[in-house]
Amino acid sequence: MASLLATFYCLFVSLLVCRAQTTAAGVYVFSDSLVDVGNNNHLPLSLVKANFPYNGIDFSGNKATGRFSNGKNAADFLAERLGVSTPPPYLSQPNGTFVKGVSFASGGAGIFNTTDQKSTISLPRQVGYFSTVSQRLAKEMGTKAAQEHLSKSLFPFVIGSNDIINYFQSNSDIGKKYTPQQYVTLIASNLKEMLKSRSTQVLVRGANPDRMCAQAKMLLELQSSELKDLNYSYFDTYNIFLDFIRNPSTYGFNETKSACCGLGKLRANLPCTPLAVFCSGRNGHVFWDVYHPTEAAVSIFIAKLFDASADYVSPITLQHLLSL
Repeated sequence: MASLLATFYCLFVSLLVCRAQTTAAGVYVFSDSLVDVGNNNHLPLSLVKANFPYNGIDFSGNKATGRFSNGKNAADFLAERLGVSTPPPYLSQPNGTFVKGVSFASGGAGIFNTTDQKSTISLPRQVGYFSTVSQRLAKEMGTKAAQEHLSKSLFPFVIGSNDIINYFQSNSDIGKKYTPQQYVTLIASNLKEMLKSRSTQVLVRGANPDRMCAQAKMLLELQSSELKDLNYSYFDTYNIFLDFIRNPSTYGFNETKSACCGLGKLRANLPCTPLAVFCSGRNGHVFWDVYHPTEAAVSIFIAKLFDASADYVSPITLQHLLSL
């Protein structure tokens, strides 16, 4: 299962941006399939979808909603902890105002604007959608009120794993074009755009301890020095999931090697489809398919996101961050 873990958590960056409060005025989500709640359902030419069985087998009504999961994903559990509704997919109502938030997350999305725009919503395009939403908010609420609203809102970012998978593929054009340092610099340009205007509190979720992740952590320190009002927490995702693998019984897991839904060896050669084989003891599995965790794993992860010790969070904890 080490290969699954390495593939799934190669590198992705996520941020929770908000003012000092335990609830949020709105939640605006930027992500890939890890947090997609159905945007790709509205992309007719996209093959990166999860709106079919056995996805959603444990979701309300046993319904496949477009979440790459047997049930809820991180967006749902995060919203529950904040006491708000899960943000709806932007493409389900693109003319909406979204005062309470919206999800731009899209399966297959990456930081680089190189993917087929008809198949997924890249991060630059998601940021463009957010710009449209913020303009609508200003028109409806007034500029000052909209800025105040957004300053009290939450902005989760979960992005980058698809770029890294592509980066390390043989004969990758991206791998040839960018060094790891250049890749992190590109991440910086996207994050800066979001951070420089309205946000001061940031929780960053890390991944495996390779050179790129070390550079990403250094990037946060640099951003903090450049953006004087920026406070952040770095959340060590990789080692928390590694603990799931090494100490499964502690968390109630009994299967850490095989995916729950898929085909081939360890159900990891082909993704979860109506033709796939799926497991019955899903709460005991860490992985739902070759790329995504089960609902059970995500629920524990989000709990740790809020309650993690200093071993997993630096330079300050999330609770400390929210109190600033």
